[in-house]
Amino acid sequence: MTRELRRSLGVLDAVVIGLGSMVGAGIFAALGPAALAAGSGLLIGLALAAVVAYCNAMSSARLAAVYPASGGTYVYGRERLGEFWGCLAGWAFVVGKTASCAAMALTVGAYAWPDHAQAVAVAAVVALTAVNYGGVQKSAWLTRVIVSAVLAVLAAVVVTLLAGGSAEFGRLEPGADASVGGVLQSAGLLFFAFAGYARIATLGEEVRDPARTIPRAVPLALGIALVVYACVAVAVLSVLGAGGLGQAAAPLADAARAAGASWLAPVVRVGAAVAALGSLLALILGVSRTTLAMARDGHLPGALAAVHPRFQVPHRAEVAVGAVVAVVAATVDLRGAIGFSSFGVLVYYTIANASAWTLSSGPRTDTPVRVSWNIRVTAGLGVAGCLALAFSLPLSSVLIGAGVLALGAAVYATRIHRRDR
Repeated sequence: MTRELRRSLGVLDAVVIGLGSMVGAGIFAALGPAALAAGSGLLIGLALAAVVAYCNAMSSARLAAVYPASGGTYVYGRERLGEFWGCLAGWAFVVGKTASCAAMALTVGAYAWPDHAQAVAVAAVVALTAVNYGGVQKSAWLTRVIVSAVLAVLAAVVVTLLAGGSAEFGRLEPGADASVGGVLQSAGLLFFAFAGYARIATLGEEVRDPARTIPRAVPLALGIALVVYACVAVAVLSVLGAGGLGQAAAPLADAARAAGASWLAPVVRVGAAVAALGSLLALILGVSRTTLAMARDGHLPGALAAVHPRFQVPHRAEVAVGAVVAVVAATVDLRGAIGFSSFGVLVYYTIANASAWTLSSGPRTDTPVRVSWNIRVTAGLGVAGCLALAFSLPLSSVLIGAGVLALGAAVYATRIHRRDR
């Protein structure tokens, strides 16, 4: 018998889980590569990433209100576009977010114990998988603590950098080093740090009154994250400049030292490790729920669809995801993982936006959300934005990502062929 997950998350819990995914290690890890790509056009790249994220968030929120089940765009694509597109979205999410999980775990290790980063990464994955196994409410409570700590650290960084004498706001103006291609690539890399609001949608089966809760929680979480990111980016860029930021291994800590606040560097290191833990916790939650949904439909082994009778969580899916992430974290490169993850997630949101486009037409318009022209506007912009950012990423990320998606499509085609024989 298939068990349902427990609906225990309110608006605050959903917002916190989304923030735990966004206001986390992404801002510590993605600023450097994005500045290297965009140069002095970094803030333009951040704004572009935010616009695409907003379109995606609106599409996801509307769809989640209509289909309040675990799985996110896997469910939306299947219901609105057909089984293949749902399966491709689920594959892109699971693979892309597995890379994100590995990146977050490695960030924990890099900041907490650099000489043994991979061992710490594996230990972090095991520990947080155990927390998730105990129930989503425990995960939400821990995420609340982590988000509070990270916001306090980031506020201290912004105030210290802007109040010091090293900040020069002339460094914020775009210069000749800002090219269109570089800005687009930086937006694609920074999108890695924005994508966490999807966690709210993928937990749709565990949210109370999802038709109201999810459309409120998604834009609220995204808005808070954008304000935080903009403040941090302005502060760090005004101290280090685009060149210094692009070469910085630990941008926030390096900016603190450049501003004469060396005492803040250890605090930033601890904050980054804690932030990465928060992101990793929420990521494992989201990937395991999409795995659950795909297993229910037979696209992954049926054993992964089991729900624990006591904790009411997809315990086998969580353990399987944790095991895969632990293996990947022991073998991958951090910057490569960010690019690969961004490609997979941008493809995922392309399908989400295409699914939202159909809400205003076709046979399924009897939805509990008001359908209006702006659904098509945001969905259309989302599709165009996601594709533009996906194919502006480094060529290696595009080629590997496309190859992995092609593998997923081939597995789907093989399964359908065997089913129809």
